[in-house]
Amino acid sequence: MMLERDPSTYSLLTYAWVFGISMWGGIASYVGKVRDGHTGRFSITELIGEVCTSAFSGVMTFYLCELAELDPLLTAAFVGIAGHMGSRAIFVIEKYLRDKWC
Repeated sequence: MMLERDPSTYSLLTYAWVFGISMWGGIASYVGKVRDGHTGRFSITELIGEVCTSAFSGVMTFYLCELAELDPLLTAAFVGIAGHMGSRAIFVIEKYLRDKWC
């Protein structure tokens, strides 16, 4: 019997780890940008924007991994990488979907 997959059927613990890993990736990315001089100086507003974008890309990556029925450890790795990529991950996913369905 296959369970119906729907975003509302995942537990809060699942969403907590998805958000946590993807936001951790976003924080690491932002710290790297500040350290490498790509951002003038630390800005809480930019950090919040980076973390929100990372969380979004991480959740979308999680849904795609679930759809592909990937192993949970591989999914966690992809979520972290997508969180670190932030908006770049969103563009990659967008291009893939556009190429596949348009």
